[in-house]
Amino acid sequence: MKLSQNIALAVAGLLAGVSASAQQLPAGVVMVNAATAPQSQWISSPSGQILKVSGDLSKPGPYVFLLKVNKGQIAPSAAHTHPEDRTYTVISGTWYVGFGTKFDESKLIALPPGSYYTEPAGVPHFVMAKDDAVVVQISGTTGPTRQDFVEPPKK
Repeated sequence: MKLSQNIALAVAGLLAGVSASAQQLPAGVVMVNAATAPQSQWISSPSGQILKVSGDLSKPGPYVFLLKVNKGQIAPSAAHTHPEDRTYTVISGTWYVGFGTKFDESKLIALPPGSYYTEPAGVPHFVMAKDDAVVVQISGTTGPTRQDFVEPPKK
């Protein structure tokens, strides 16, 4: 194959990729890639950084967001509950969760990427990112959400 044919094939392949990525999404379709989301879309919170996927944590209705927690950060540092059922999917890193009314590192359960768990409303728990940075997808059944601390938050 001649060089000009190779270049033509490479350009055609690039154009096909560009047209697929530039495709207009149908109304209602939501696509979020945590790895490529601009830093400006992440919002700082006491628990880490939040990237809204759908819904609104402060309003009635279901919601989904990504939580990014840095290595060694406990998010939050005290046992707490939430008023609604939640589901968690670990996207990257290892997420640690424990259940009880006081933070106890010996009770933490390691959840690697791809792990999923549910958290029923009102169940006291605590979480931590201790080995590496973590991104977790959190879905709630009904907003607004909040953290009700069982023990006082550490400063």
